[in-house]
Amino acid sequence: MGSLGTNPMSFSAIPDDKAAFEPLNPEDVRAYLHKAVDFISDYYTNIESMPVLPNVKPGYLQDELSASPPTYSAPFDVTMKELRTSVVPGMTHWASPNFFAFFPSTNSAAAIAGDLIASAMNTVGFTWQASPAATEMEVLALDWLAQLLRLPTTFMNRTSTGRGTGGGVILGTTSEAMLVTLVAARDAALRRSGSVGVSGIPRLAVYAADQTHSTFFKACRLAGFDPANIRSIPTGPETNYGLDPTKLLEVMQADADAGLVPTYVCTTVGTTSSNAVDPVGDVADVAAMFSAWVHVDAAYAGSACICPEFRHHLDGVERVDSISMSPHKWLLTCLDCTCLYVRDAHRLSDSLETNPEYLKNDATESGEVTDLKDMQVGVGRRFRGLKLWMVMRTYGTAKLQEHIRSDVAMAKMFEDFVRADDRFEVVVPRNFALVCFRIKASGAMTEKDADEANRVLMENLNKTGKAYLAHTVVGDKFVLRFVVGSSLQEERHVRSAWDLIKKTTGSIMD
Repeated sequence: MGSLGTNPMSFSAIPDDKAAFEPLNPEDVRAYLHKAVDFISDYYTNIESMPVLPNVKPGYLQDELSASPPTYSAPFDVTMKELRTSVVPGMTHWASPNFFAFFPSTNSAAAIAGDLIASAMNTVGFTWQASPAATEMEVLALDWLAQLLRLPTTFMNRTSTGRGTGGGVILGTTSEAMLVTLVAARDAALRRSGSVGVSGIPRLAVYAADQTHSTFFKACRLAGFDPANIRSIPTGPETNYGLDPTKLLEVMQADADAGLVPTYVCTTVGTTSSNAVDPVGDVADVAAMFSAWVHVDAAYAGSACICPEFRHHLDGVERVDSISMSPHKWLLTCLDCTCLYVRDAHRLSDSLETNPEYLKNDATESGEVTDLKDMQVGVGRRFRGLKLWMVMRTYGTAKLQEHIRSDVAMAKMFEDFVRADDRFEVVVPRNFALVCFRIKASGAMTEKDADEANRVLMENLNKTGKAYLAHTVVGDKFVLRFVVGSSLQEERHVRSAWDLIKKTTGSIMD
C-alpha cells in the first residue's frame, strides 16, 4: 500500500491562490482530462499484473486518507497521486483478464468515450423537451439493439410505419426493470380484478423459478406484494434447472382456485447460478391462461442473442409483455445500462407518469414524444443512450458478434479441460460462457468432503491474486463458477487459470 511522504491534508493550511473559482475553466478541463485519460490507459496496460482481489481491511481508506474534507484546494496532481497510491490498491479489478468470478462488466474505448462525453454534457433528460437529442438518441439506440436481437416490432419505439405502441427505456439495473414492470402488472391486475384502490393487493400472486435472481424477490416486496404470495417454483436437473411450465401451471391454477389473482411471471434467459434458460414461449402460454404479465430477464445472456445461433433462447418473446437485458454485462457498454422493452408502453407509463405543472410543455401535450421519466422510478436521468449508440456505431454488428463468440469459444475450451480431468465434473450443461464445475466426490471422498475441498480450492485460488472465482450451490452441491467475458481476456488467460486450478487442486488433495 503506497502513501504520500507528507500529510495529504497539509495542502489545506494555506489557500493556493486567490483567483476566482472556475470549476469548468476550459484549460483545467483539458489538463485534468488528459491526466485522467493517461491514468485510464496506463491502468488497462498494467491491470494484468495487479492482484485481482485486494489485500485490505474495512476502513483502510479512511486511515490512508483523511476522515475530514479539506478546507482549501490542492493541485489536481495530488488528487491523482492519492488515487494511485490509496484507491487503486483497494480495488477488486473487474476489468482484469484474470477475473472469472461473476458475469462480466464489459467495457470498451467507445463506451468510455461516450460516458465521458455524456458526463460532460450532464443533461437531465426527464422530458423530450428537456433534451431532445438525449431522448431521441436513447430511442434510436434501443431500436437498433432491438433489431440486433430480432425483437418483434411491437417492442420498438419507432417502426417503418411510424411510432409504435411499444417502446423502451434505459435504466440503471435489472432490479429497476423488474420493479417498474411489477408495478405496472400490479396495477393492471387490480383493475382486472375490480379492486377498489389498492385493497386487492393481498390477493395478487407472482411467480418465478428458484433459480431466478434474488433481486426479483426484493423487487416484489418493494412493489407491495405479500411475501406469502411470492411463489418460488423448485427446479432440478431434469430441466437443467429451468422453469418447468407444467409445475408453473399447477401452482398458478391452485392459486386461482384459492381466489388469488395470478399477476406476474418472471422468466430468465441465463440464470446467475447456472445459466439455466427458462422456456420463454411455453411460460408465456401458461401465463396467458390467467392474463398474467410475463417478463423476461435476459440481463446477461441477452447479449448473446445478437448471434443467430443463440437467438432461439428468445423464441416466444413475441408473447411476453416485457424483456430486459444489460449491455453493461456482455455488450462492451460500461455501467450502468439496462435496456427494458415493453410491448405496450402505456401500461408502464400509466403507472409511473408524473405531470407537474413545471414540466408541462407543447411537445409532451402533442403525444408525439415519449417522456422517459414516465417509464422509470425517478424523474432525473443520465444520458445513457450515447454510450450504447457509440458502441454499436463504432464496432458494428459483426465485431460485437465476434466478441460474444470468442468468449463462448474460450468457455468451451475451459469446459473441455475440466471434462478431460477425472478429478472434476461439470455440474450443469454449459450455456453461453459460464462453466459450473467442481472437484467430484470419488473413492473415500463423500459429497460433504467434496464440498469442503471445493471451498478450500476457491479460497486458495483467490488468495494467489492470479485469478478470482466465485461459487454457487446447485442441487445441494458447492459449485465453482468460471465465467469468461472480461474485455481483456484472451485464450492464454483461460489456460493460465486452468493450470493454476490444477496445481492448487493437486496441493490440497495430495
